[in-house]
Amino acid sequence: MLTTVASAMDPVDLVIIVVYLVGIVTIGCLAGYRQRRTTGGQGYFLAGKTLTWPVIGLALFSTNISTVHLVSLAEEGYTNGLAYGNFEWMAAFTLIILALFFAPFYLRAGVTTLPDFLEKRYSRPCRDWLALLSIISAIFIHIGFSLYAGAVVLEGMFGINIWTSIILTAVLTGLYTTIGGLLAVVFTESIQTIVLVAGAVCVTVIGLYHAGGWSEFATSVEPVKLTVLRPQGDSSNLPWYSVFLGYPIIGIWYWCADQTIVQRVLGAKDTNHARVGPLFAGFIKILPVFIFVLPGLICLGLVNQGKLPNTLEHPRYTYSFMINNLLPVGLKGLVAAALLAALMSTVSGALNSIATLFSFDIYRRWRPMTPDRTLVVIGRIVTFIAMIAAILWSPLVSHYPSIFQGINAVICYIAPPITVVFLFGVFWRRASDKAAFVTLWLGSLMGFTVFLLDWYKERTPDLIVKLLESIEGLIGRSVGFDFNHGTGWTVPPMMATFYLAFLCSTILIGLSLLKPHQHTDESEKLVWNNPIDALREKGWKGFGNYKFLAALLFVVMILLYIKFSIKP
Repeated sequence: MLTTVASAMDPVDLVIIVVYLVGIVTIGCLAGYRQRRTTGGQGYFLAGKTLTWPVIGLALFSTNISTVHLVSLAEEGYTNGLAYGNFEWMAAFTLIILALFFAPFYLRAGVTTLPDFLEKRYSRPCRDWLALLSIISAIFIHIGFSLYAGAVVLEGMFGINIWTSIILTAVLTGLYTTIGGLLAVVFTESIQTIVLVAGAVCVTVIGLYHAGGWSEFATSVEPVKLTVLRPQGDSSNLPWYSVFLGYPIIGIWYWCADQTIVQRVLGAKDTNHARVGPLFAGFIKILPVFIFVLPGLICLGLVNQGKLPNTLEHPRYTYSFMINNLLPVGLKGLVAAALLAALMSTVSGALNSIATLFSFDIYRRWRPMTPDRTLVVIGRIVTFIAMIAAILWSPLVSHYPSIFQGINAVICYIAPPITVVFLFGVFWRRASDKAAFVTLWLGSLMGFTVFLLDWYKERTPDLIVKLLESIEGLIGRSVGFDFNHGTGWTVPPMMATFYLAFLCSTILIGLSLLKPHQHTDESEKLVWNNPIDALREKGWKGFGNYKFLAALLFVVMILLYIKFSIKP
């Protein structure tokens, strides 16, 4: 049986955890107190446009990384090796896209939210639809999955009931987020990133030490588990082509078109900071494969070596198992604080984005003369309501075989229409407002349909099964449709997102040609005439130049893929 930390927690570890919780909430509230004279929308929602590249990069990383990563990536590492590290390393390429192509337009348009940008490029209905989708995704993806993952690990470590963990974490995080706004969020995220990485590094280094170093560890696991790109039929169910076809769809939505993430860029001081911040985050994204995924594989190696007892009940407990068996007193408390840091930073970032979206993109539409002070109050009320909704949804996450696979499945069904509309909007001048709105509406409907088929795949109605079998007969298995005849929907989410994006692109191109867009002076400035134009801005001199950093990050990622795509 897995030993819970609750029965073996040293008082020193408890003190570290309590001090951390009190300290981070206090810092968040003090940030809000500093903003008491700047209660306008810019001060509360975008930190007064004062964010610099280090803060932006750390905040992007911290908002992205949650307890889902620490817990579920360790689970995937134990089960599938480094394969799911693709979700971390591929992010670096989409952060390059954010820095080079999207960030300049966002600052040039002077927008507070991404739906605001979509209105200036397309139309008001597009803004309304994206605002609604963004709020839904923030509640169900960023907050819901994070709360559940945190509750699972806290139950394993402290023996705390899942509902108690969810509510306690929600209250503490909601407190400083509601009071402090974005400034509180980015201040606490910057601190929590340091705590998070420090705790994760400790687990990796100590694990490798006990395994006898890299060479001895590598011989204790299957060589294929040390590679990131896998062939078709691999047990990870993540073949290389699904990564290259599917990830750009979800990655561009997540890193370039999701309010929760991009809001940190919208608060940048200027374009240079808005470009370099995401690139800095891209370099940090190299770490998760080694400090989040690798520990799970190290745990397997230690079990195979006989240095850890073979008593792991389920791979979902991998991280807690290593903490309990490897870390000394004091470090256990630090790593527990890192888990809480990951959870709280993601939840706080999502809550602030929800408040911003509702206040600026929904409430102010119906009451355009609403003063900024009132918008801040409205934002705080919405923060509270969103947290309640996320608390009610989070326990349902247990439906999925693993938390990480669950969160990526949901993203795969939400992302395609948004990714397509943003990509074509920035790079194709003829993309029209009517085509964009229809694409968002139909794409979301198709995504929701696929979500239901996946959720109820064991209970798919016979009529739908027959329809799916007919589609299979027409299109063939060569394109990935395999419905297993009578058992329902079995298309992998990473391929489903590619198919959905293809359909959305077809809709948008076809309707744009039929109903051309009537550009305004403003929208004309929000489309690149040529992608090369994105690189014409000189930027800072020296190593801080965004073009140099983007090229360096690209080369580093290619070399890493080459290194970890060949069996040792």
